[in-house]
Amino acid sequence: MSNNHDYYMQLAIEQARLAEKIGEVPVGAVLVQDDQLIASAHNQPISNNDPTAHAEIQVLRAAGKELGNYRFPGTTLYVTLEPCTMCLGAMIHARVSCVVFGAFDEKTGVCGSCQDLSTSECFNHNIEAEGGILAKDCKKLLQEFFKNRRKK
Repeated sequence: MSNNHDYYMQLAIEQARLAEKIGEVPVGAVLVQDDQLIASAHNQPISNNDPTAHAEIQVLRAAGKELGNYRFPGTTLYVTLEPCTMCLGAMIHARVSCVVFGAFDEKTGVCGSCQDLSTSECFNHNIEAEGGILAKDCKKLLQEFFKNRRKK
């Protein structure tokens, strides 16, 4: 696991800001292996008309094209918001080694908030999860987005 959590989370925050600019919920993600950036992406379900186009799924798709594989052992996925069930499931299938997230998601987060599926023994791959990295910055970005949206 990388010791550069803040650096990579800042890159994920930059991706989240790109999502916000196109009217998407500001969530960004990057995938890292051996302290090398493999791929970066942001939320695009609205613009792509695709309910699966969460930042995590988008970064896995980009990494697959970059690496020419669908499995990513030894990688760490950084994301600004705690993953949902779909995204954690995709990371497990992709054999991501670790997920590091910013803000906790009390409504749909499955790495400790609503549930902790990252520690479940019912999967054939275990994924390490660590949350709260630059959490205030990640949470503020989301709060401001929804505050502005409610004003409209």
